[in-house]
Formats: sequence, structure tokens, C-alpha cells
Amino acid sequence: MGYKEVELKLPTDYNEGQLIRRISKKLSIREFSFQIENKSLDARKKDNIYWLVRCSVISDELKEEEHRLRPEMNIPYKKKEQNIIVVGSGPGGLFSALTLQKAGFKVTILERGTDVKKRTSGIINFEATRNFDPISNYAFGEGGAGTFSDGKLTSRSKHINLERQFIISNYISAGAPEEISYMKHPHLGSDNLKVIVKNLRKKFEELGGKVMFETEVKDIKTVNGAVTEVITNAGNLEADHFFFAIGHSAYDTYKMLISNGIQFRTKNFAIGSRVEHPQKLINLAQWGREELPGVKAAEYRLTSKGPNGEPVFTFCMCPGGDIVPAGAFSNTNIVNGMSRYKRNGEYANSAVVVGVDPNVLLKKEASATEILNYVELLENKFYDFSTEYKAPFSMIEDFMISKETDHMPCSSYILGLKSAPLWDMLPFEIIESMRVGLKDFSKKLKGFEKGKLIGLESKTSAPIQVVREQNGLCAGFSNLYMIGEGSGFAGGIISSAADGIKAAMGLMKN
Repeated sequence: MGYKEVELKLPTDYNEGQLIRRISKKLSIREFSFQIENKSLDARKKDNIYWLVRCSVISDELKEEEHRLRPEMNIPYKKKEQNIIVVGSGPGGLFSALTLQKAGFKVTILERGTDVKKRTSGIINFEATRNFDPISNYAFGEGGAGTFSDGKLTSRSKHINLERQFIISNYISAGAPEEISYMKHPHLGSDNLKVIVKNLRKKFEELGGKVMFETEVKDIKTVNGAVTEVITNAGNLEADHFFFAIGHSAYDTYKMLISNGIQFRTKNFAIGSRVEHPQKLINLAQWGREELPGVKAAEYRLTSKGPNGEPVFTFCMCPGGDIVPAGAFSNTNIVNGMSRYKRNGEYANSAVVVGVDPNVLLKKEASATEILNYVELLENKFYDFSTEYKAPFSMIEDFMISKETDHMPCSSYILGLKSAPLWDMLPFEIIESMRVGLKDFSKKLKGFEKGKLIGLESKTSAPIQVVREQNGLCAGFSNLYMIGEGSGFAGGIISSAADGIKAAMGLMKN
């Protein structure tokens, strides 16, 4: 049996029959099986946009070559009579818990929010009534903040190939489309994620794991550098090891951990707003046409530098998506982006943010608590300006000249917009850098200046980072792990999940 890899250029609306015929012609074979290994869109030339598809082909008609199998992660079965508590059910928490349960530990996940069904109902009610639910919102609940997002599965993290494959295969078995195993820029979509996270939880429970929803960790007890129990609204719970995967929005939990001696340091993060355009405008700018058969919606990734070299960039671009209220607490007003699998919404949105040093923002050497308080006050400021969670906004062209927008454009943001002097509401250190970046982006992507800036984007990543050992253990503690986005060492679904897996595997080696 012979094996060969082949790379093909295919029209954007190709079908499987065309792919099979092209493989047959390229390799001069008739009987074969194949698997797509990689698929990416080449849109560098607007008059010649195509899919670049790489396939592995197996056939008796081919000369034998080495068949490179996709790597698989081996989880050793330990069957240890040790109890593990994982705080948080986002990617970091869920995949650390799933890994540990597979290895034979007794794992319980504590999630301050609700299960995904109840969470969805809570969000629908909030958008209809403006009555904020602290346990059913876009930040807290089953699957973490990522459940209501575009569900991007790209990651720049290196040395996580085994973990990445484990994550992808588990997502597919939980209902994700097969294409996430080969697309260059795979995504799940919020509609799929609501099903996937529930199925992953059921898989965890079938292995013997336990999930406690609506269970918030209020405090911890420590003795001689070891956590002995967590204090929750459901009572005190003991365990041998504790994994905290709290995400980047649980500032109250951060402060509780700091008060108990867990060491955190500040780190650079990013602040800005969401920008929104009609999706057809983005399609036209990127493809030279408003629609492209076989492709959902055009994307973009833009970078620039501020006057002093500060990074200015777009982040978490959601083609055909919506801007959503992402506040974790009732007195905050921040936004995020989400899109469904088909990416067929009317608008495109992305964060436009500036990388900042906490010491520059506070004009002194900032502590972890001080930068958390600074960001909270900024989020409160946006809440106080608005009414009923409307998002403060400005057209980009008005923002550039400090002119308040005098008309109300259409938007995907369901809670409504309110014209605002964003140049006075965002930190002074951000404004000029954003303006330089926006001017640059408008040169790179035709029509970009016609968009609108909406709300506050303050959760691209955590502004603090835990001091921890290589295996994820918090410095000075023998059984406390900080993982995922909340640790400050990961960002996004894949890297957060991989961070949780690595910490779990590290525990197994002890």
C-alpha cells in the first residue's frame, strides 16, 4: 500500500467529486482513499482566489512511502485515590478535569455560573429585560466566556502539538465539524459551542467526574503552603489538589487569591473598542466582490504601531457576527464579539486595541490589585455613562477629529448604542495610538474608516499573571495550580485548554 501527499489549487466552490478527480489526475491513479490534511484560502490576488488543499492519499497504485500518522497524546492511567477540585468550566478547567479523570483521579468541577441551557435562557432574558443575571451571562457559566464567541481554534503557542490534537479530536467527538482538523483558521461558532460543551461535560461525567454548577468559590483555607479546602456558597469542600481555571473576568476571585498569599505580577495587556462594518464592505475590500461562492465571509488581521511604538492591532475578528455585552458584573459595561458557525450575519466586528504597560497607565510601579482596580473603574465608567447597558459609540471618522456622532447607525449590538466622546472615556495613553492605527488600517483595507467604534474592549487578556512553576503550581504552594487565561499564561480556547492539560499531566508525574 503506497502513500503520498499532494497539494492542489481548487476553486472556492469545489465539491468532493472535483477533489477526487483532481487527485486521480495529479497522481495518475484510480483507486485510492484520501484525507484532507490542510486547507487554506489564498486571496492575495482578487482575480484569482482559490483554496489550497493538501491531502494524504493511500493507494495500491502508489509506490510505498512513509505514512505519517497524526500524533496522539497518551494519558497514563494511574487510578489514584486522590480528589481533585477544578474551579471553572472553560477550556482550561474542562480539559484539565477531563485529562485527570481519564487518568483515574476523582475530579469535581466547580462552576460559579449555570449549565449552558440555563445560561442561554439567562442571556436571552437579559437582552430582553436588561436585568443582569450574575450567574447566567456572557462571562460566567458552562464553557466559560468562549461558549459565546466565534470559537476560534487557532493558537500561536508552540510545543503543544499533542495537546492540540487531543483537544481537536475531543471537540469532533462532541459534535464539532470534521473540518476543524484541517482548516488553517478553524472555528466552531457559538451555536455549535453550546452543544459541544454540554457533550464534553457529559463525557466527563460518564467517566465518573462530577460538576457542581452555581457553586462559587468565596475563599480558600491554607496550611503550610497547601490548600486544604475551598469555601463555597454550597459549603466547604476538601481535596488533595486544586486547579483554578477562573478565566480573565473573575476579578473578585483574583483578589481573594491575592489576599491568601498567591503571588501575581502585572503584565502588558490591551485596551480599546470594538469596530463594526457591514460584512459586504469587508468582503468587497478583501475579495473585490461582495460574495464568494464556497467561502462564508471575509476576515482580516491588521497591525500597526502607535506614536511611541505601541502595538495597535485587531483582535478576535468575528466575520458575519454580532457585538455582545460581555460584562461579568452588573455595574460594568464592556463588549465582545461572537459569530455562529455559518458566519452569515450582516455585520463584521473586531476589537481594535492598543497594547499597554500597567506601569504606564498608573504612572508608577503597579501592583496586581491596583491594575485590577484600574480596569474595574474603567468598566464602571462606561456603565455609568450609558443607560440600560447601551454601548457608548462613535463613528471612526468622528472619533478621529473628536466630534460626537449626531446620528444613530444600525448595529448588531442588541442592547442599543449611545453616542459618546470615546476620546475622553478611554485612557489618554490609548487615544493617539488608536487614531494612528485606525488611519493605517483605513489605508490597508478600503472603507475601514466608515465603520463605527463600539463600547469598551478590556478583556483581550488578563492584566496580571500568576507566579508559578513550569508545571503550573503556584509559587510557594504544593497543591494549587493556576491554569488557562486566568493564569496570564494562555489566551484563547486552544492555548487555555493545552495549558490545563499540561498542568494535569505534570501532576501525574509527581
